Amino acid sequence: MQITVRYFAALREARGCDEEALAVSEGTDVAALYQQIFSDSPLAVLRVMFAVNQSYVGANHGLVDGDEVAFIPPLGGG
Repeated sequence: MQITVRYFAALREARGCDEEALAVSEGTDVAALYQQIFSDSPLAVLRVMFAVNQSYVGANHGLVDGDEVAFIPPLGGG
């Protein structure tokens, strides 16, 4: 199935793009997708928020064909 993944902040820098289309297996959840994408990066352990189709979801939210996934890293500032 095809999904679109959007990246923000450090995740965007690591991937070198704002978004990309990916093929994923049926039954993939957002946490597994994040680990698949960032498994070779120090960002793999970053606690990110997940959104699917512009709504926040839990880590075990299952993906379906056509979903738009966003990985949102913690925000810093002061």
